Amino acid sequence: MQFKEFMINMIQSELEDVVGQQNVSVLEADKLTYGVDYFWVGRMWADKGRVPPKPDFIVMPGSAEEVSKILKIANYYKIPVHTWGGGSGSQGSALPMAGGIILDTKRMNKLLDLNECSRTISAETGMIFQNLEWHANQRGYSVMHIPSCLTCGTIGGALAHRGIGIMSTKYGKIDDQCLSMEVVLPNGDIINTLPVPKHAAGPDLNQIFIGSEGTLGVITKATFRLFEQPETRRFRAFLFKDFTTGIAACREMVQKIKPSILRLFDEAETVSIIKKIIGVEKPGAFMNLALEGYADMVDIEERIMFEVCNKYGAEDMGSEYGEKWYQNRITFFYPGHIMNNPQMFGTMDTVSTYENVEKIYWAMKKAVEQFKGVRFIAHCSHWYDWGTMIYDRFIMDEPPEDPEEAIRLHNKIWNAGVRAAMANGGVINDHHGIGLKLSRLMKEQYGGAMQVFEALKKSLDPAGIMNPYKLGL
Repeated sequence: MQFKEFMINMIQSELEDVVGQQNVSVLEADKLTYGVDYFWVGRMWADKGRVPPKPDFIVMPGSAEEVSKILKIANYYKIPVHTWGGGSGSQGSALPMAGGIILDTKRMNKLLDLNECSRTISAETGMIFQNLEWHANQRGYSVMHIPSCLTCGTIGGALAHRGIGIMSTKYGKIDDQCLSMEVVLPNGDIINTLPVPKHAAGPDLNQIFIGSEGTLGVITKATFRLFEQPETRRFRAFLFKDFTTGIAACREMVQKIKPSILRLFDEAETVSIIKKIIGVEKPGAFMNLALEGYADMVDIEERIMFEVCNKYGAEDMGSEYGEKWYQNRITFFYPGHIMNNPQMFGTMDTVSTYENVEKIYWAMKKAVEQFKGVRFIAHCSHWYDWGTMIYDRFIMDEPPEDPEEAIRLHNKIWNAGVRAAMANGGVINDHHGIGLKLSRLMKEQYGGAMQVFEALKKSLDPAGIMNPYKLGL
């Protein structure tokens, strides 16, 4: 026991030597803070008075050089490292399941450059994304990455989980918006990807680290595209007789025009959440969208939008409901509207090509609702030329009181829903990441291809210190 305490004190001293005593914490109250994010299991533990997973050290570096030194210390002592941004993840990706070091990046929050010639903006990845957007706005631009966690998620968190914002149909996901980055490898080496993502000089290194959830290194700086603020932005809402008809209309629409926002809610979510927040009283599948850009171009897109929606018999609900959705886009995640304890819940967000969307939806709904007291709601919120994602949720209002029983049931529901999606051509996650929650299913998703990820992990992180038990690695 004395030896263990001695080693903890030694490691603490080494970490303090790197970042300063004020930027290292071993306080029990601080440790508990990092045992809960938006992952249901962690929140349930806390709600039941159980002790969540705790780190041994909380370290707050101020630069890539300090991150490098921390990782060298961690490698020497074989201490796990869990990178923490804003703690807004929903899959438990940052939870310190193996103890060790929480590497909190929020001191690394500087704006580094805004280049109007190349239309790029660069910053350290501990910056909250809202702050990056404000920096762009001051010069008349936008990054156009507007996720629901805009005000609390960091740049690094968005990159680590391959995040997406509400305007993705027009402007793309975070991996489309990111041009280059600085990464600290597990051995402490600091590398930079090439200054442009489109080249023939081998594979794009960005795509190795984007979506890697801290398992292959720590992203410390990033450069993004900038977009001019649109001359006009127009909102609209429609109501389709059912989800099937709405999917067909949206598919045709995105193959002809590029709305910035396009969301289609199934009948169950329309009569519950949409009714409650937006005030839509009629049954059906609610769709809201936004068109933006130069006014003349938007005029053309608007005409095509009406043609498509009329073709599928949609009821035009005018601009009011579309604007109301946009104004309340964060309200959906406020207490009283978002799922919360004591409910049991999960968001599986499956992505698929168009030919499989509907069969996945119905298969998941059947698989999830076989469990007594569980309901299934969904919407399609991000659309691509080739397919869409299903933001599929299960909710149980009265889960088992016993935490262990609740976790077992939670896992059974997830297994049933996700496996139903995979069996019908779905991919298990669009933008929330894999984390702890879906880690066990990665091998089922990839089969023999999983060895590529495992080999990459072994090569870059032979000591296995980077975010253990996440991403199936």
